[in-house]
Amino acid sequence: MSANTGSAVSGPRSGDRTAGADAYATAQASAANLARLTGFDRHDVAVVLGSGWVPAADAIGAHTVEFDLDDLGGFSRPSVPGHVAKARSIQVGPVRALVYLGRTHLYEGHPVDSVVHGVRTAAAAGCKVLVLTNASGGINLDYVVGQPVLLSDHLNLTGRSPLAGPEPPPGYGSRFVDLTEVYSTSLRDLARNVDPELAEGVYAALPGPHYETPAEIRMLRKMGADMVGMSTALEAIAARHLGVEVLGISLITNPAAGLSASGLDHTEVIAAGRDSAARIGALLGQILPGVLAARES
Repeated sequence: MSANTGSAVSGPRSGDRTAGADAYATAQASAANLARLTGFDRHDVAVVLGSGWVPAADAIGAHTVEFDLDDLGGFSRPSVPGHVAKARSIQVGPVRALVYLGRTHLYEGHPVDSVVHGVRTAAAAGCKVLVLTNASGGINLDYVVGQPVLLSDHLNLTGRSPLAGPEPPPGYGSRFVDLTEVYSTSLRDLARNVDPELAEGVYAALPGPHYETPAEIRMLRKMGADMVGMSTALEAIAARHLGVEVLGISLITNPAAGLSASGLDHTEVIAAGRDSAARIGALLGQILPGVLAARES
């Protein structure tokens, strides 16, 4: 369903963002457009879906409003198959959820501010919890394809940070953010209460878009990584800067390079995500109603 309940607040349109633009003001404008489009003054939690996970949104709950990210302004459109430039506003029990049906990546040529714009918009819209999902290659030999894994920590190997550059505007926290617990322990406990079989591990974020070499995978294992992908870390850092609690869930879509007889193919990654999307959506549908209470515990 598409909705437009009034004229959008004026602000940058998709693709209009330039280096040096006030990213925080842009996010505030996008959040104002979100409230107008959906009819909800605030949202409680945001969910970012990974490659091929659009069917997961259907399993989370019946959406109230679906809209194009262009209507919010400030978003760069994803160009990667499996990611859709749309979002939904969904009521899940007591929680109003903003669900992004895709994301943008550094390797598409976007600046870091564009990569984390959805997170900053969600925070400006009132979200206190962010659920980041992704597709990843399994480094831990105990992981199997189709398995969801909670993120306990990450290795940001992109060489970038959403907090580099000018100081945040007045009213925002210091950019020297404590990342001791970037992924919330209480939210991971909640997820395991829903599914006690959930494993957890360390996610390594690389810039991509090429897949890693077997030598790089051996290096990542020695560094403590259990899985590898091309997203999530920058979004998590931006969220923690804004005081948003983060839950990360990675779907193992393939063994990492050198760990199987076959090579790596992005179409297979998308297919694996699509095959497991309904299961992930059902899991999220059970987790989301309790996230605010878990955050306060």
